[in-house]
Amino acid sequence: MAEQQQRRKKNNRTKEKESEWQERVVQIRRVTKVVKGGKNLSFRAIVVVGNEKGQVGVGVGKAADVIGAVKKGVADGKKHMIEVPLTKSNSIPHPVNGFGGGAKVMMRPAAPGTGVIAGGAVRTVLELAGVQNILAKQLG
Repeated sequence: MAEQQQRRKKNNRTKEKESEWQERVVQIRRVTKVVKGGKNLSFRAIVVVGNEKGQVGVGVGKAADVIGAVKKGVADGKKHMIEVPLTKSNSIPHPVNGFGGGAKVMMRPAAPGTGVIAGGAVRTVLELAGVQNILAKQLG
């Protein structure tokens, strides 16, 4: 009897830790590899994982089915976490410009009550990081 209660407590603890992290799928792609015997089909998922307290990560997972790809993406996102500095008004402390490949992302802090003004995947990343007031623009 005592062992069952102990197991329940352990299960509840692990559920609480997992529930702290939120995950959102940004993109799912069906990809094909041409091999000698024909074509191998697999799925690639880009997943954003965050705790809305300043920690966020982006992960990519690839598997034969969508669910497996998403699970691998979540695991990859938890490995590649970054810390986002937040102010008291849940904004960023100063303007930031980021470059990646041919893309450019510009972010500016905003006054309380502004909300998240951003498009595409940038909005998802900022929301899961816990940013509530920001102006962002994605080019390319």
